[in-house]
Amino acid sequence: MDAAIPSAPAESAELDALLSGWPGPALRLADGGQVRDANGRAREMERHGRDWLDGLSAWVAEGGPAVEPVRSFPVETGHGPGALEFAVTRLPDGDVLCLGRDMTLERRLRNALTESRQRYKDLVDISSDFAWETGPDGRFVFVSPAGAIGYTADELVGRHPAELVLEEFADQPLPFDTRTPIGRTEVWLRAKDGTPACLVSSALPLTGPAGVWMGARGACRNITEVRLRGMELAQVRLREKYLGYIVSSTRDDVEPAKTLEIAAGVAVNATGADGARLFAKVGDDFPEAAGQGEAPEALAGSLPRLLAHAASQAEPAEAVLGDLHLLACRTLFRHEVNGAVLVWRRGERRWTGDDTSMIRAIADHVGVAVAQARYQERLKTLSERDGLTGLYNRRTFMEKLEQRLARNTAGNSALLYFDLDNFKAVNDLQGHTAGDEVLRAVGALLERLARAGDLAGRLGGDEFVLWADRVDEAGGLRIADRLLHEAAEFLRPLSAGPDKPLGVSIGVALHQGGGGEPAQALVDRSDHAMYAAKRMGKGHRALAPAAAIPVQPRDGAA
Repeated sequence: MDAAIPSAPAESAELDALLSGWPGPALRLADGGQVRDANGRAREMERHGRDWLDGLSAWVAEGGPAVEPVRSFPVETGHGPGALEFAVTRLPDGDVLCLGRDMTLERRLRNALTESRQRYKDLVDISSDFAWETGPDGRFVFVSPAGAIGYTADELVGRHPAELVLEEFADQPLPFDTRTPIGRTEVWLRAKDGTPACLVSSALPLTGPAGVWMGARGACRNITEVRLRGMELAQVRLREKYLGYIVSSTRDDVEPAKTLEIAAGVAVNATGADGARLFAKVGDDFPEAAGQGEAPEALAGSLPRLLAHAASQAEPAEAVLGDLHLLACRTLFRHEVNGAVLVWRRGERRWTGDDTSMIRAIADHVGVAVAQARYQERLKTLSERDGLTGLYNRRTFMEKLEQRLARNTAGNSALLYFDLDNFKAVNDLQGHTAGDEVLRAVGALLERLARAGDLAGRLGGDEFVLWADRVDEAGGLRIADRLLHEAAEFLRPLSAGPDKPLGVSIGVALHQGGGGEPAQALVDRSDHAMYAAKRMGKGHRALAPAAAIPVQPRDGAA
């Protein structure tokens, strides 16, 4: 079998014609595998190597053709490894005819096709979560073996994709029944466990004869996690934007009441509520501090219980009153409850996790705003009020009196100016602590006597004033008489002794609206009248002469 292919002539013209005319390598081998004849193509192949020839000869010698009529053998070509496939048949004289063909190109094409298909499959698997195909009825006829969104491939094949689409996206076009090529489109489906799944899909329509639509084919990738992260990031940014309004209003020294109004508006916009109320806790009560939107009537009866419940827990409290959905969250400052935030809306829209998270974040800032509002109210009180009696101090009383006189353009009012009789004896005999108690008692007495619209103040020492709004001379004197009587009764227990009873001496000055009398002039007139009352004896009142400044005539008067 190691001898070169001989050039022996063929035994018959037909066999010779077959060998010479065969386009591939052709040989006639003896039963033992020796080469009896071969065509030019076989001799050409031999020059590249004899391994194929040795293999063929050995196979024939071993009787292989009797079992396997076709067999391939590796061969070296001028362009690398190849293969020769021989079909063998036994001749009448016992020799074996071997007709071969070069399978190198075909195998390379087949391998290239297989590799291309594998490459396509690998790319699809890498670039998508699943590939799919729908048929003419729109149902899945193929889903890649891994399945999708929790379903196995078998569970999806035969189902219509529309069955998996979330209701809120049911009116959007789907890639699964597309009539035009789609590059990238998003579709929201419901996964097997019921959770939403966002898929980005590319698809091509499939058409049959005459352009009839036969279905679609495409690939999807699950981007739910990316979308949810994006939505969470957007929610965080929106929350920061809303909360920034509250923070900036606090930082920029906006009036605390305005800051709370801003916070109420943020609570409405950030949660999609119909309205909101902010409350500042005082003792066990929650008086309203700010709000937005008209409060439903049904809210009044349930409000105290809901706010108390919200104040007792860290998480926001929810309640439902008919079609009214309520959400309340306590506010804290230095770990103590100082108020609450309440939002409400009507209909079937329930509060989401984002809503409760947002209202909790708003409550954190509102707690600081409530504390700041209380602090500024305290500062305002300290600047306007007398620290001992709680009445307006001299500066504030004079400012408010000027405002009243500017507004009071018609009608009469009265200013009562009084000091305490025998007050010095209390300080001298019982000490200044007892004297302070007397002054506080006078403050409480004036708070009780003052009507809505009246002004009460302490000008200093034991000197007090009461502006009685909208009274004539008789009315002003009646108030003075009542003050004389009640002061004597109320202060008697605090007197230094029976011979030094506490009381008041009062000067009453009438003010005619539109007269143009300055506030200080009015105070001076009532002060002079008070000294006139003292000259009459302690425990009296006196009426001041009319203002020296003439009353200005009204427009059009003669």
